Amino acid sequence: MEEMSFLKNISLLGATGSIGRQTLDIIRQHSDYFRLSSFSAGRNIEETRKIIKEFSPKLVSVLEKDDALRLKGEFPFVQFVYGEKGLTETALFSESDTVVNAVMGSVGLIPTLEAIKAGKTIALANKETLVTAGHLVMRAAQKYHVDILPVDSEHSAIFQCLQGENSQNVARLILTASGGSFRDRTREELRHVTREEALNHPNWSMGAKITIDSATMMNKGLEVIEAHWLFQMPYEQIDVILHRESIIHSMVEYQDHSVIAQLGTPDMRVPIQYALTYPERLPLPVTKRLNLAAIGSLHFEEVDFDRFRCLAFAYEAGKAGGSMPTVLNAANEVAVKAFLDGKISFLKIEELIGKALEWHTLIKDPDLESIQCIDRETRRFIDSLL
Repeated sequence: MEEMSFLKNISLLGATGSIGRQTLDIIRQHSDYFRLSSFSAGRNIEETRKIIKEFSPKLVSVLEKDDALRLKGEFPFVQFVYGEKGLTETALFSESDTVVNAVMGSVGLIPTLEAIKAGKTIALANKETLVTAGHLVMRAAQKYHVDILPVDSEHSAIFQCLQGENSQNVARLILTASGGSFRDRTREELRHVTREEALNHPNWSMGAKITIDSATMMNKGLEVIEAHWLFQMPYEQIDVILHRESIIHSMVEYQDHSVIAQLGTPDMRVPIQYALTYPERLPLPVTKRLNLAAIGSLHFEEVDFDRFRCLAFAYEAGKAGGSMPTVLNAANEVAVKAFLDGKISFLKIEELIGKALEWHTLIKDPDLESIQCIDRETRRFIDSLL
């Protein structure tokens, strides 16, 4: 095999989050192939300092202006920017060719759109970008001939299962779901679950918001909408199956009923690295090899949509299309934050999302300004119910 000899300059949005830290692991492991040219962080300034010292980026964005000024005094040879504008500047940094979008929430949309217009390759871990405005993002990617490479383990798995195949031959996409922290509990048992219980995911190491989304199964719902856009697949051909071990990350069934699956240990560094090296592969010594003999057996169950109502909401919003997924996402973000802040109970999350979907009047093909307006209005509506 011919040795790989590329160098990718990376802009990393959300460097101090769970996906961001694991992306830095990949860059650290393969410093001959990747360079961190720019990155964004939020309020974790101590971690930001460590990243600057280790990776020597040329541009760094933080949330607050005061933090940017303070860091500029400490690192005079680094350019510092801040706020949402700084996030976009990071994505557009002239020396970067690849943008890893690992921020949380709909704040990731504008930097992604602008990076696409600038011709950057997008490694996408930010679900909300496609959920909120999938039609705009995919149109832009097509117009500017930009690759959007999935970082989510499920979408990376599907992407890998499609390699060398004709997409016209696909019968359905099958996304696997662990079921989250409460997969064995009845709805009655969910009434009084705590924040700490919800954050205890059985398989994956993720950020707080994604872990709660996993417990409600909204995470899988958002992934269904993402899969619809990434792979141009009707919702009727996207299924979800419960798979406790998180070993099979997703599957593709073809029209001859042959099913191709992608397997691996539950480690996000695998799909992150694949997005960065595609179409090539590199060794990944930091992750464990899959030992199926040691695992022994794998388990699968059908999804109960009455039990996991957030997943049902996601299918409904996705099939309605237009502005409905924007409402779904915004309502979920506010409701999850309220739960994490101790303001509402766990089951109240889905109740609030349901109310938002009933309250909103569908707009079929919203432009960016309309999407941003709907996002704000939905957040205000949910806040009024808290």
